[in-house]
Amino acid sequence: MAQIKQALVPDIGDYTDVPVIELLVQVGDHVSKDQGLATLESDKATMEVPAPFAGIVREIKVKLGDTISEGAVVALIEADDDAQSDAPAAKAEPVAAKAEATPSTASETPAKTEPETSAASETRSPPVSFDADSVQPDKVPYASPAVRVFARELGVDLAQVKGSERGGRIGKADVQGFVKAALAGGGGAASTGGGGLNLIPWPKVDFAKFGAIERRPLSRINKLAGANLARNWAMIPHVTQFDEADITEMEAFRKRLGEEQKEVKVTPLVFLIKAVVAALQQYPAFNASLDGEELVLKQYFNIGIAVDTPDGLVVPVIRDADKKGLLALSKELAEISAKARDKKLGPAEMSGGCFSISSLGGIGGTAFTPIINAPEVAILGVSKSQTKPVWNGKEFAPRLMLPLSLSYDHRVIDGAAAARFTTFLARALTDLRRLLL
Repeated sequence: MAQIKQALVPDIGDYTDVPVIELLVQVGDHVSKDQGLATLESDKATMEVPAPFAGIVREIKVKLGDTISEGAVVALIEADDDAQSDAPAAKAEPVAAKAEATPSTASETPAKTEPETSAASETRSPPVSFDADSVQPDKVPYASPAVRVFARELGVDLAQVKGSERGGRIGKADVQGFVKAALAGGGGAASTGGGGLNLIPWPKVDFAKFGAIERRPLSRINKLAGANLARNWAMIPHVTQFDEADITEMEAFRKRLGEEQKEVKVTPLVFLIKAVVAALQQYPAFNASLDGEELVLKQYFNIGIAVDTPDGLVVPVIRDADKKGLLALSKELAEISAKARDKKLGPAEMSGGCFSISSLGGIGGTAFTPIINAPEVAILGVSKSQTKPVWNGKEFAPRLMLPLSLSYDHRVIDGAAAARFTTFLARALTDLRRLLL
């Protein structure tokens, strides 16, 4: 009679505990030798577990989401009579004996043995909310481990995301698109109180129970900015690089320039604009935007300036900042700031930015994490300058230090590039002659 044999995970190199992301056969299927039984996917490769011989699949020993290693049992196969394989006979009870054992069958096989202990028996935590229906094999979303981790970090229920890759597999772009739609109010099927992000409900509190309150509607700017900031924070992997620039000489020069140019106010921000432009020219990846799987490198330098108004924060854009001098930038900065506070900015004056600067130096603080203004890939935060003792090689001398906070999109920019950018920026602000190079 036909023999039940094990289909084991073959040699897969140094990989261990590799997740099962797809089952390619069902119980009762006839498989040929080397036909795929299941698909495994590590963080670097996707591989199929082949059938070591032809036969009929009698039992599948793994589930979607299980992590398995070399030697783990994937399936029990009733081998064809002519099947030639070195695979060992199944140690577990044959499926035929479980159904209705004959006296001869029962005498040839043990009544019951303990199931083998292997990595296949250890299941991963489900990537979605745990319930009986969501963990059925045909209900588990088709996605790689990296995408599952990415979705879990964003709180996305993959069961509600439609995959656009081959075979309906869910990719990172699908998760990002779902989040974007959810934040815009159209995020697929609603999940429990989280706008499609599978978050717990927002707390409902009767604040008046605890004391007097006043309700004030959000301004239109607050509403628009809030939605944009929530989307950007959720969809962009932010990292912030902190640094300081010695602006002692720069500030002295700025004051002399202000005394000579009474008709226009020269602020530290215009020096920052010129230094940022020089840094963008040196490191073009910061002057870019992501468009799908392509990076759009811009040949122009439009700098967004965050302006605080009574109704909220707006970001007008200074165009072609690389072609303007300090006095021209000072005049334009004063004009757009006044228009922002008077609510006279048009849409065209707040679009087309390449890189933004948010300066809190006039208010205070030592550092902060600015949120990137999509589709830009970086933003510079500036805090209040302070006089500090700095070692000059011989003694401590008082120097005016300016805190810098650079937030960047880690999908485009790595930490080393960000450190080089802030270092270049700090050197340019310390010695303005570098801007002439």
